[in-house]
Formats: sequence, C-alpha cells, structure tokens
Amino acid sequence: MLFEGKKILVTGGTGSLGKTLIYRLLTSEMGKPEKVTAFSRDEAKQHEMRLEWKHLAQATDEVVYKEAHDLLHFQVGDVRNYATLCRAIRGHDIVFNAAALKQVPTCEYFPMEAVETNVIGPHNLVRAVLESNHPPELVVGVSTDKACKPVNVMGMTKSLQERILIQANLESKKTRWMCVRYGNVIASRGSAIPLFQEQIKRGGPVTITLKEMTRFLLSLDRAVDTIFATVRWGKAGETFIPKCPAARVVDIAKLMIGDKKIPIVYTGIRPGEKIHEVLVSEEECYRTVARENYYAIQPILPELRSEEKGKRSLTKEYSSSDHTINSDTLSDILKTAGYI
Repeated sequence: MLFEGKKILVTGGTGSLGKTLIYRLLTSEMGKPEKVTAFSRDEAKQHEMRLEWKHLAQATDEVVYKEAHDLLHFQVGDVRNYATLCRAIRGHDIVFNAAALKQVPTCEYFPMEAVETNVIGPHNLVRAVLESNHPPELVVGVSTDKACKPVNVMGMTKSLQERILIQANLESKKTRWMCVRYGNVIASRGSAIPLFQEQIKRGGPVTITLKEMTRFLLSLDRAVDTIFATVRWGKAGETFIPKCPAARVVDIAKLMIGDKKIPIVYTGIRPGEKIHEVLVSEEECYRTVARENYYAIQPILPELRSEEKGKRSLTKEYSSSDHTINSDTLSDILKTAGYI
C-alpha cells in the first residue's frame, strides 16, 4: 500500500484535479495516509472545500468524510513564494505539484505570470527540497499535452517545469522526481464540455474554434489513475502518459446538442490554441516504453535513463488526430460521464 502512513502535500489542492486527487487519497485505495495537506493561494476555495467535506451525506462518502475530518489539512500559500513552500513541504513524504496557471489565452496575455507560477514555482519546489533536512521521498509534477511541441506560453512554461523537475534527480538523490502529462480533462474548469453545457442550457449558440479540432478524452479520475500509476511503476526522471481515446470537438458538441435546434458557430482559433493534442513527440517516441495501460517517456538526460529490453512502444508521435473514436463509442463515453 504505497500511501500507507504517508504525509502527502498537494499544491494546487483546490483546483479540479487537486480536489479529485485529494478525494481519492482519502478513500485509502492505495493505503491510508497519515496526513493530506491541500496547499493553494485561494482561501475562498479552501473554505468551500471544507464545507463540501463537512456536508458529505451519502452513505458511500461516509468513509471519506471521516478521513477528511481526521486527516485533511489546509494551508494558504503560493508556489511563487519560496519561504512559504519551504514551510509547506516540511514533514511531508510525498508532494504532488498540481499548482498551475493553465488557461491558454490568459497565459498569452500575461506570459510573465505564467512563468512565475509554472516555472519559478517548480524551481522553488526543487530549492525547498534540496535545502530540507528531511526531504520528501517522491515528487510528481502534473504537466499537460501543451508541454509537448509547445506553441503557446502555457505549454512552454509547463515544458520547462518538466525539465526542472526531471533534472532535480541529479541533485536530489534522496527524492524520486517524476512527471505526468495528459490532455483534455473532460470536467475540468475551462474545458469545452462544461462550456457546451452552459451554452446549451442558455439555448445556444454552441461555439467551437475550428471544425478540425480534436482532443483526447480523459476523466478527472483517469487523470488521478495516471498519477497513481506513476507512483506505482514510474522510475526517477520518467514522464507518464495515459493511453486514451480522442474525438473531434464538433462531434462532442453535436452529441450534446442532440435533437435541440441549437446552432454551432465557428469562432476561429484562440491565441495560443492547438488544433490537435500531442502527448508524445516524434523525438520522444524513441525513448518511450509501455507500462501497463500507459506510456513512460524516459528522461532526456542520459545519466537518468534506464535501459529496457524490447522495441520502443511508439513509431510516431502520439496525437489526438490519429486516435479519434466513432460516434457510437463517443456517445457511450459521454453517457457514462453524464453529459448526454
């Protein structure tokens, strides 16, 4: 049981992923932690999260409620602040770095703000660990498909986060540093499906940037599964990628609209937006191996790379444009997720 008796820190703990990760940690599916700390700069979201745990009423949530009451702690702070981060990691065995400035257009208009959170933040985390008398045994950085072949500020900064954390393995021998990288999370704030739901509720129109656009389909739970798989099977310096289906965004919109007479309007590509998601580049596929239902990209630094027998798992980049599913399969996924 990998998390049994562990003290776990989740930066960005009040975001969509952070909350789901904390919920799953509190179910003790991989062992009961001794402590789980949600670290974020938004005290209002922390207050809302406290109230959510307090009012869990369903029988299936009783265990989680008890664990939240006993184990869950909150700390206000920002990864941009080195001193605050030093205090936050103190006494923790595992750190999941989910703090990020992740809205693509916002990062384009305020690039230095993205640098502060997505680059300086991870750098501060590495510094804090290196200077700790009792460093955590494991740090996992949460990345994005946009870090692969980046064309926007958000992707560029997250790509630098990956390199900063992976390189830390050379300096911090007591800590295993790894990353996870995944694409579109269906239910996360700012993603297309919640936007479509709201637009359909208002009677339309549903807005899509380009007809050709494709996205990988990943639930928040599957994103957390990827993080847990990294902890279970990952080696120092590796970046884990989930194997997942993809779909054309216009097909998602049409299925959600159904028989309603709601128009679709194409608005043109937004600043920094990608047409397709790429999770593994052509260069990276030469050092990518399969691990269960995931791909593991071995580190670019040869000192960290482990030699594994067998052929590489990919012969070309892993792109959403090559893995689109048919309408029936997409319909089943959306029905299971409760969106149609």
